[in-house]
Amino acid sequence: MQAYLTAPNAVRRRLSQESLEGQAGLGRRYRTPAENALQRVLQTQPSAPPVPPQYHTGRMPNSKLGDNKPRLLLMGQKRSGKSSISSVVFHKMPANETLFLESTTRIQKDSMHSFMDFQVWDFPGQLDFLDPVYDLDAIFGEIGALIWVIDAQDDYFEAVTRLTGTILNLQQSYPNINIEVFVHKVDCLSDEFRQDTYRDIIQRVTDDLSDAGYENAPVSFYMTSIYNHSIFEAFSKVIQKLIPQLPTLESLLNILTANCHMEKAYLFDILSKIYIASDSSPINMQSYTTCSDYIDAIVDVSETYGWDRPEKEKTQREVDIASQDCESFVALTDGSLLYLMEINKYLALIGIVKDPKWKEKKGLIDYNVSVFQEAMNEVFART
Repeated sequence: MQAYLTAPNAVRRRLSQESLEGQAGLGRRYRTPAENALQRVLQTQPSAPPVPPQYHTGRMPNSKLGDNKPRLLLMGQKRSGKSSISSVVFHKMPANETLFLESTTRIQKDSMHSFMDFQVWDFPGQLDFLDPVYDLDAIFGEIGALIWVIDAQDDYFEAVTRLTGTILNLQQSYPNINIEVFVHKVDCLSDEFRQDTYRDIIQRVTDDLSDAGYENAPVSFYMTSIYNHSIFEAFSKVIQKLIPQLPTLESLLNILTANCHMEKAYLFDILSKIYIASDSSPINMQSYTTCSDYIDAIVDVSETYGWDRPEKEKTQREVDIASQDCESFVALTDGSLLYLMEINKYLALIGIVKDPKWKEKKGLIDYNVSVFQEAMNEVFART
């Protein structure tokens, strides 16, 4: 595997600008096919007065006016793995250290500040939040998603019963809540038993809700473990449902992959390794794992070798070659390219290029990604 350093974006942009200025007298510059396709996508967005870019999702369907922080509720039986999930995904705790976590005895509230500001509430398994002493509106009134964790290695019948009871109690007053079920701790189960357990839980929940008259309930199921990337994959799907701009992001990524001949492209939240969007091609777990590990490597190198540069007056040359965005690419042993570009301080684009002639097309990829970056800022400026 070989790593390469590339010329800063500012140099390329300056050279392109000088070229355009030199041709200004020769006639009007026409849009490229990529820019035309991008313009069509942006025209589908409702017009709004220009505002500074804001990387938040806006108000949730159940939110009170003025609150733009969706809330994720982690619920389930005692010792089902809720606190371990929160610690691994949002606090970067190594999975083997979660064995020493104590049981949660009160509601743990964490505020996450990233691409999308949101809150994570970890509920004790023994807490009966449907008891009249609790204010349901204070718990569920601002919710974005209810994540119910079921321990697949334990007796899950009581957990299924509590889950269906919770759904039936909430669906009248809070119909917009996304119900997400994590069939957790599946890493120690055999492939056959894992699939049987997963199907049995889905069938029991569906049957119980159907018997109560609640047909086609909006409940999603995921098999998860903190010892592999499945928990990040599941949280990615949960977060994507809270992003109003998701269809536009997917359209932009489809255009980018088509013009750059990428096999797959992800838009990652750097801090949590949750991908907030990808192109429409099927997701391969191996490619997701590779991209996720690549982010870890970049972050580790940045933390080890990065430093805060002192403020000083820069020469014109320093301004010309300065790049505000992190860029990295790696040539893999199979001849493909792993490409990373920082979109802003929260998001990074990672693409996989299988074209063996990617070296000849590196400039085209850089240009298309810069257009994508500008489109991202424009899309979020409209929210």
